[in-house]
Amino acid sequence: MFDDRSPIYLQIAEQIKNDIVTGALAEDEQVRSTNQYAAFYRINPATAAKGFAQLVDEGVLYKKRGIGMFVSPNARELLRTGRRDSFFAEVVDPMIREARAIGVPLREVVRHIEKSAAEEPAGTREAIAGQAEGGAS
Repeated sequence: MFDDRSPIYLQIAEQIKNDIVTGALAEDEQVRSTNQYAAFYRINPATAAKGFAQLVDEGVLYKKRGIGMFVSPNARELLRTGRRDSFFAEVVDPMIREARAIGVPLREVVRHIEKSAAEEPAGTREAIAGQAEGGAS
């Protein structure tokens, strides 16, 4: 589950974020406790707690004293918005710059994207279209 590319607490936070974005964790749903994470992944509970603290600071999780941690209302939309922004900044914008640099018209780039999307397995294309329109996937 964990790799050496980033600290474990960041990987825990990223896993929880992914679970929220994909719908595996719903808004106001309780997440596993830090002790449950620690026992399941055989890590120090303080490491899990650090990942949870980051998510609380980001507004992704909230605490109910004596009960546990829960997914914040609007956490999914917050995360999706952040990922959209990152996607455009890290993927689309550099692609456009490279296309311009090598003389590929943007119309050709768009046609290629549409063609590639049309070749996706059934259901994937609709999910992509729904996400592009801001709908649920």
